[in-house]
Parts: sequence; structure tokens; C-alpha cells
Amino acid sequence: MFYISHYSSPMGLITLASQHNKLIGAWIEGQKYFGQIVNSTKQEKSNLAIFNQTKKWLDDYFLGKKPSIKQLSLAPQGSAFRHMVWDILAQIPYGEVITYGYIAKQVALQCNKPHMSSQAVGGAVGHNPLSIIIPCHRVIGANGNLTGYAGGIDKKIWLLQHEQVDMQNLFIPKKGTAI
Repeated sequence: MFYISHYSSPMGLITLASQHNKLIGAWIEGQKYFGQIVNSTKQEKSNLAIFNQTKKWLDDYFLGKKPSIKQLSLAPQGSAFRHMVWDILAQIPYGEVITYGYIAKQVALQCNKPHMSSQAVGGAVGHNPLSIIIPCHRVIGANGNLTGYAGGIDKKIWLLQHEQVDMQNLFIPKKGTAI
């Protein structure tokens, strides 16, 4: 059984999902791939401990307090490759960005391969089910291109500005892109 709850954020409604008292999803309203893993039986249950902890984490985040994801019991569902990418995402410090290419190099090193496709990494980043918490918004394209956020470029920009990322050398596309 999946449980869901909702959190009202400055960016709009965020839907939270849990299974076995672990957080498996956090999706911004209108996000691409919204709630794919909880399309089966689900029940609204806002009083679960994991939801209370996550809402406190989100409160702290939106107040600029830089909460640690280690405070939350997370269980995102995905392949071993996606988990490898999400683990790298989870290590990106608040207020900093890295490129898809950097992540691809890290994955290649972990897999003992000479190289890894940035596009494959982009697919894993784009299917991150724990938006904001696993900070996929901190990933940018080559040459500072702000691309590939399933929540939409406007929300990616909002999150990076909230974290006081220096946007001066980042390229903002005229039309939003999402993976």
C-alpha cells in the first residue's frame, strides 16, 4: 500500500508518497513523470511520521536552512543505474551545481568503464522521484546550460535562485526544456 500526503510550498503543491514508512516520492505539481510509481492503490494519510519529518525538512529548506537528506528515510524506486546517479545527486552541496558530464564521469569510474553517456545520466536524473530532496535541480548542461528539469525550467531557476546560486554564467533557454 502506498500513502500520499501534500505539502504547500512557495512553488506550489508538492505530493509526497511513502511505502513501509519510507519516502518514495516528492513531486512538484505539474512535474513530468508525476507520481508514476504510485499509480496503483494509494491512500491519503497525512499523519505518518515520514510525512511529518519530510514536511519539516521542506519547511527548513524553504527557510534557507540547508537540511541534510540524512534526516529522512528514503527509498526511491528505480534501477541500480538510477540509484547510482541519485546517490551522486544527493552529494551535491546546497547552492552548487554540477554538469551531466561530471556525473557521467563519476558513474563511469564507479562502473570501471572508460566513459558513460551523459544522455543516459540525464534520463536517470529526469526520473528522480524525490524532487528537491535529491537535488536534481542542481544539475546543468555543458557550458552552463540550464536544461533538463522534469519540474520545468521556471522551477529549476526558482530553486537555484533560492539557494543563491550565481546565475550570471548560466544560460537560460528561451523555451523551457525537460527530460
